[in-house]
Amino acid sequence: MRVLAPSRRREAKRRWPAYALAAAAVTATAVTGARAVDPNSTWYATLSKPPWQPPPWAFGAVWTPLYGSIAFAAGHAANRTGGGERRRLVGALAANLALNASWNWLFFAARSPRAGLVGTALLTLSTLDVLRVTARVDRTAAAALTPYAAWCAFATTLNADIVRRNGGCR
Repeated sequence: MRVLAPSRRREAKRRWPAYALAAAAVTATAVTGARAVDPNSTWYATLSKPPWQPPPWAFGAVWTPLYGSIAFAAGHAANRTGGGERRRLVGALAANLALNASWNWLFFAARSPRAGLVGTALLTLSTLDVLRVTARVDRTAAAALTPYAAWCAFATTLNADIVRRNGGCR
């Protein structure tokens, strides 16, 4: 068993709050968004979807590690910055998580693929902004966010195709 020197233990204790806050924020986002999703609804089942859309179970399989990487990246980057740069990072992440949770409400709860498309396009832009801000302070955290940015771009493309296939929807 490896024992840390007292100074290293104090340093490690100072880092955990950022990870804990990030994990709590990401968990709240996941729970809030999930409350709106009903992939088994009659409404969703009647939408025309592209053949390349993943099966419903795949979304949970993808989002679980993505949410983990977002929490890791947020905590890691927050621990490597301070002052105004940290406030910018936290603000960008907070806005991104709000957009993340809102897509489910726009698409599923409001039953509006068109509103969902606006939401997912804004989420993709926000994710790219978070990636840019994070890369300035922490390349490791930015690398951890890259799959999230790719998935958001994929989700925007998928949502756009659903809108196209369903006559624009409402």
